[in-house]
Amino acid sequence: MSRARCHALFLAAVSPRGATTRVAVRRGLSAWPVLQEPDMEYQDAVRTLNTLQTNANYLEMVKRERGDPQTQLEAMKLYLARSGLQVEDLDQLNIIHITGTKGKGSTCAFTERILRSYGLKTGFFSSPHLVQVRERIRINGQPISSELFTKHFWRLYHQLEETKVDLAVVEVGIGGAYDCTNIIRKPVVCGITSLGIDHTGLLGDTMEKIAWQKGGIFKSGVPAFTVLQPDEPLAVLRDRAQQISCPLYLCPPLQALEEGGPPLTLGLEGEHQRSNAALALQLARCWLQQKGYQDAGELKASRPSLPGQLPPAPVFQPTPHMQQGLRHTEWPGRTQLLRRGPLTWYLDGAHTTSSMQACVRWFRQALHHCERPDRGSEVRVLLFNSTGDRDSAALLKVLQPCQFDYAIFCPNLVEMASTDNADQQNFTVTLDQVLLRCLAHQQHWSRLHEERASPDPWSTPGQEQGGPASLLLAPHPHHTHGASSLVFSCISHALQWITQGRDPVFQPPSPPRGLLAHPVAYSGAMVLQEAAAVHVLVTGSLHLVGGVLKLLEPSLSQ
Repeated sequence: MSRARCHALFLAAVSPRGATTRVAVRRGLSAWPVLQEPDMEYQDAVRTLNTLQTNANYLEMVKRERGDPQTQLEAMKLYLARSGLQVEDLDQLNIIHITGTKGKGSTCAFTERILRSYGLKTGFFSSPHLVQVRERIRINGQPISSELFTKHFWRLYHQLEETKVDLAVVEVGIGGAYDCTNIIRKPVVCGITSLGIDHTGLLGDTMEKIAWQKGGIFKSGVPAFTVLQPDEPLAVLRDRAQQISCPLYLCPPLQALEEGGPPLTLGLEGEHQRSNAALALQLARCWLQQKGYQDAGELKASRPSLPGQLPPAPVFQPTPHMQQGLRHTEWPGRTQLLRRGPLTWYLDGAHTTSSMQACVRWFRQALHHCERPDRGSEVRVLLFNSTGDRDSAALLKVLQPCQFDYAIFCPNLVEMASTDNADQQNFTVTLDQVLLRCLAHQQHWSRLHEERASPDPWSTPGQEQGGPASLLLAPHPHHTHGASSLVFSCISHALQWITQGRDPVFQPPSPPRGLLAHPVAYSGAMVLQEAAAVHVLVTGSLHLVGGVLKLLEPSLSQ
């Protein structure tokens, strides 16, 4: 499985609490802790799993010689059969199938938490993970135990070994028509989150092509909902749904559901999360209604559909269970704040231009509401990485108006030696490739800084300069060093330089030799040590965010 490609599909299967699906009973998928075979520990299982990752050289060959993607989907059915399951077994699950470019995980997190507030037992598959592989599979909101993951991994691994055939498959894993999870034939309801340009090598280089791929999860007679999209991709989704005979509805904004009632409180920060929450409410309500629940939200009004447009989804009053679910939703690594003494960490895995714009808006709002120190300086630090075929220059351009004092670049490696960190290993790229990419990020950043039309921090750049003026932060007095940048070889070294021993949780041993050898690193260390407040935005890659969380929140690795 190619870890670099597992970004786009999220599934949530639900059943009444205390009940177990037929598949779970037949296959023995118990959620209780289990005894381990000797020497079959969790890290051993993850290391073995990592050996199945597509290596970098093979991945390049497949990119050049990619065949019919439909063949890969058919191959997935063969793998499913070799594991002891049939597609018919999946038909018994109460699945909510969600795809899109951004907001998939947050939408699933909202939906899952709403359904759990009704007393339902939930199963939740998402990708990628942040800290540990087992996070990808959650029962009732919690990652499955390392014991349970280990037990079922070895059972499946040995079964596939016994039925091995000469067949190679590279998982697409980005959601849509040919994704491996599109073997799901009978979901209860489907959802499309906000679309954007991403994974162009696999999905296409236009919004219309991407919309066609994402609409591939539509099933005949299965209701589907989408958030508001630009006109062209929305028309593609509409036509795709009509061809498949899928009833597709357009979600009203969250504001329409709030009218006449109290404002809805969301557990996830950021204005863009309101769109995800609106979609989640429609998905949860549709599922509840199809399963015969009466308490699924009273209709407020009906809106007629206009000719040639999608019919609008119903406007209803969110129930107390729904309100509770939205309020208690947690989804680490997305618009997440950690306050540690003088340091405040802003963690968001934005990796497309539009999601980065939302990230900057959230960062601006969070800075505006934070307490200012009575005396002393404030320092803003960017920690960034970007992977795959994403346009890192475009992402960095969106970040330019944030007026960072330092821009730090590093690969998604927690430590230089990752032998004890199997969850973070990635064989789809080489060390040389990731370090060269970090140097390219630094060059893009320096070039953008030089190209700024005005060095005056009080000026307002135009649309072409750094994005809309609404993304700008309050004026920030720059230090004399300007927008300095550094490249570190791993996340741990980057955090050691940023924290300067001032984070009460992240207290590594003595820093490596040469950490302050560069003049910018040495002078910057003095600034960071004396600053009254240090604001660190970590963004560009969910894997980077996961590596940072592994070091800042050791409990996530337990």
